[in-house]
Amino acid sequence: MTRPLVTILDDEPEIRTLLADALEEAGFDTLSFGRARAFEAALAKRTPDVCLVDLSLPDTDGLTLVHRLALELGAVVIIISGRAQVQDRVTGLELGADDYIIKPFDPAEVVARIRARLRSPKATTTGGNTAHFAGWHAHFDRYILCDENGEEIAFSHAESEVLRLFLESPKRLISRTQMQESLGGAASESFDRAMDVRISRLRTKLREDPKNPQLIKTIYGAGYIFLGDVTWS
Repeated sequence: MTRPLVTILDDEPEIRTLLADALEEAGFDTLSFGRARAFEAALAKRTPDVCLVDLSLPDTDGLTLVHRLALELGAVVIIISGRAQVQDRVTGLELGADDYIIKPFDPAEVVARIRARLRSPKATTTGGNTAHFAGWHAHFDRYILCDENGEEIAFSHAESEVLRLFLESPKRLISRTQMQESLGGAASESFDRAMDVRISRLRTKLREDPKNPQLIKTIYGAGYIFLGDVTWS
């Protein structure tokens, strides 16, 4: 069975070695890079399962890179950064990162979080990869939303997990606990904030009225419910 590939982008050699050693011992293949240019060149040849990205890079803006990866690559994107401020974490998640790990870190925690992300089911239980609802078509194999006029809107891997969870359980209440169990996150304020961010971004992409959304409804104190009829192909 093919070992999952994790790419590591960090300008500190010690960090790259620490992560690579822990991940390879845990059963992953790794590729390490100190510069974004070499990292992006490698992505053109092979798509990794997970990208670990430091924000403080010498040759590019880390947040811009994370946003591009989240929208274009389809891999799990995890930020590893010394920036511990809440706003940095929120911005990273808003731009499409799946998780945010603060330096210094325990390598075992990084391994555990990667495994949790990869346990999140990529294949739908409905037998298809395209969902049809309320005039929209969600193509999970391409990470694209398409409206009735054919206009395409990209969504990230992180957003796809939340959207698929809703679309596979339409008209059923999904609690925070169920979201945490299904998406493999740790129950925490950070996880709750990540879910809020991703749901807000999905509502924007689905052109929902933020004051009165018609598809993704918040049931205060209970969770969320998706109200549309859904078919799959």
